[in-house]
Amino acid sequence: MTQLLEKAYTQVAQLPDNAQDAIASLILNALADEEQWTEQFANSQDALATLALEALAEHQAGNTLPPDPKAL
Repeated sequence: MTQLLEKAYTQVAQLPDNAQDAIASLILNALADEEQWTEQFANSQDALATLALEALAEHQAGNTLPPDPKAL
């Protein structure tokens, strides 16, 4: 366990049970969200590669315009 996590644990342990449960829920939800994002990103690689190839083909075919900084 890192020192920062140990410090947080020590402080949370001093709180009432309902506050501890609320903080634990926040942490568990954040971990679940991170896992979901990681999984979605890993599963999107084929789709992203396909889109990149399509964009490259459009560019090579002359179907794209240079970026216009004024339009940003």
